[in-house]
Amino acid sequence: MTNEENAYDTCARLREAPVMVFVIPCYNEEAALHVTAGVLKSKLQDLKDAGQIASESSVVFVDDGSADKTWDVIAALHSEHPNIFHGVKLAHNRGHQNALFAGLMHALQLNVDAAVSMDADLQDDPNAVDGMVAAYREGAEIVYGVRDNRDTDTAFKRGTAHAFYSMMKWLGTETVPDHADYRLMSRAALQALSQYKESNLFLRGLVPSLGFKTAKVFYKRGTRVAGESKYPLKKMVSFAIEGVTSFSTKPLTMITGLGVFSVLVGVIMLVYTLVSVFSGHAVAGWGSMMCSMWILGGFILLALGVTGEYIAKIYLEVKARPRYIIEESL
Repeated sequence: MTNEENAYDTCARLREAPVMVFVIPCYNEEAALHVTAGVLKSKLQDLKDAGQIASESSVVFVDDGSADKTWDVIAALHSEHPNIFHGVKLAHNRGHQNALFAGLMHALQLNVDAAVSMDADLQDDPNAVDGMVAAYREGAEIVYGVRDNRDTDTAFKRGTAHAFYSMMKWLGTETVPDHADYRLMSRAALQALSQYKESNLFLRGLVPSLGFKTAKVFYKRGTRVAGESKYPLKKMVSFAIEGVTSFSTKPLTMITGLGVFSVLVGVIMLVYTLVSVFSGHAVAGWGSMMCSMWILGGFILLALGVTGEYIAKIYLEVKARPRYIIEESL
């Protein structure tokens, strides 16, 4: 077979240009939305002109109970370009993961072929979507946007991020290092995701667990176009805890190990105390006993805390409350 015939055969196997939507969760993004909308509108048009996506492709903004005029901006964008910009307004702030899930499920209801999720701040390079669509048309059901460097991060954030991914791997949770929530998912992947009913969402762990054929597209992460970061240190720590407790029971196993270790320390301290008493150095033994009490007390509190996190998860799941409530959609 000639090179021309090989190229023709490859093109013949490509999927048709998909009906694609951008899913953009928004929380107090009034300052950034006009810029974001302009960039995404231009990107959609470029992909349409190149024949890579269908003309019905669009953008879905999800307002996660914003306190500013985010929804007013979304409504204005929809009024100006009703075929391009759509909106979903949640009745209450439910967090980034729930807002993103709401947008993905809305995209599934629209019967699209693929959905690309990304943040509203344009730190994720929209040009990477070209590679995502190409990988989808070649057969991938999930395409991850992966950062090729962390030059824009502080040393602290870079170090903690790498530590988080290493910890998740050690705990047995499948994640994609240096990937946030910038990804393309096909209709089949969205349908599979819709079957997951837990209230405690950690999509960076859920999506890789779906299976399917995957691909990666590497890009350089930029800076926010406007506004402030919605992930301060407190939220980052909370998000990490959510990820660990949602996908791994290893911390509970670790408690058993800590218990055994504390018992061994206790036995050693008991021997030391007896030796101190019989040798006439009881005062020194008192200090060692106090030390062992602190160690044991710390392990007990740690065990109670970790166990409490899992009990809290059970509590939330048993109530089976809805993840979100849609107040309005455009």
